[in-house]
Amino acid sequence: MTSSASPDTVLPAVDTNAVDDNDGDALAAAASGASLQRTVERSAELEKQISRDPSQFRVLTGDRPTGNLHIGHYFGTLANRVALQNRGVENFLIIADYQVIADRDGVGPLRERVLSGMANYLAVGMDPEKSTIFTHSAVPALNQLMLPFLSLVTDSELRRNPTVKAELEDTGGRPMSGLLLTYPVSQAADILFCKANLVPVGKDQLPHLEQARVIARRFDERYGRVNPSAPVFRAPEALLTGAALLLGTDGKKMSKSKGNTIEIGMDADTTAKRLKGAVTDADRFITYDPVNRPEVSNLVQLTALASGRDPHEIAESIGNGGGGALKKVATEAVNEHFAPIRARRAELEADPGYLQSVLAQGNERANAIAEETLNEVRSAMQMIYT
Repeated sequence: MTSSASPDTVLPAVDTNAVDDNDGDALAAAASGASLQRTVERSAELEKQISRDPSQFRVLTGDRPTGNLHIGHYFGTLANRVALQNRGVENFLIIADYQVIADRDGVGPLRERVLSGMANYLAVGMDPEKSTIFTHSAVPALNQLMLPFLSLVTDSELRRNPTVKAELEDTGGRPMSGLLLTYPVSQAADILFCKANLVPVGKDQLPHLEQARVIARRFDERYGRVNPSAPVFRAPEALLTGAALLLGTDGKKMSKSKGNTIEIGMDADTTAKRLKGAVTDADRFITYDPVNRPEVSNLVQLTALASGRDPHEIAESIGNGGGGALKKVATEAVNEHFAPIRARRAELEADPGYLQSVLAQGNERANAIAEETLNEVRSAMQMIYT
């Protein structure tokens, strides 16, 4: 997530002088109707600006280390991060370890998952000389921003946040933790601490981004008048991603917790077994029809993403071959695409000292930037006394 080349408001405007229940409506509206259309149009403009001058942008993205990264992460976000990096956009990649405990009682094998995530990032092409990879818990000044930011939102606003509602539904009815309730504020701190100005998101994540925009505006309205021409924070903008959503092997939402994924680090044989058990349907003739044949189309789409071919052409080439032929083609495409990534990943995992050194380097850089931002915040709030 990031802040943009221009502080212009392109998502629903929210009154920065007031904090009331209408703000929840604005957050919900961020991903619908005319607001979404404006975001789509602005995103296209941002793509052109990146091509002209990528140096004006800073992107923040990240993942919660709740399990091993899978091919849905790769095609959904990781490949896009690498593409932005290689286009010259500065990347900040947060491993959000503190957010692991937002909806669970413990952290699990966290160290293993963090290092596994590091290996995945580097194996797919993230370059530590061009991108800053860091952990949430290692940047105290970032987390200290939560205090002033929490003063800018209300309980009712957070409870009406569409993303908080969705996250709560995924907890299976357990009581909402304070960390889960304030998750959008934590994410706003992640975005704003490094002055990121561009955030690659899907439309379902726009309410999260709008919350960060609201907090940025409210902070500068309340505290930034010392120098109105140079606000502490600019409102970050959305770069809408066109990545299609891949289903799990059971035909449902791909999720690390459901065991329906193909992990980036899986070997070829395990991948073949997972795909052999993937759900299809009773119609032998293969077509690409995501609406009426989601499971079959999911495998066709996966094959297309892994091979760079058109999904309609893939379906036509299989024809009456049935689900078995489709799974065979999908397996070959996935294993071929990920073979060099998996080989590089194995090398990286065999050298944990290198992974730790890359993380230490990223943490050091993130800390320096976070301290600078926190000092700006304290200065704006007149909380520097010596």
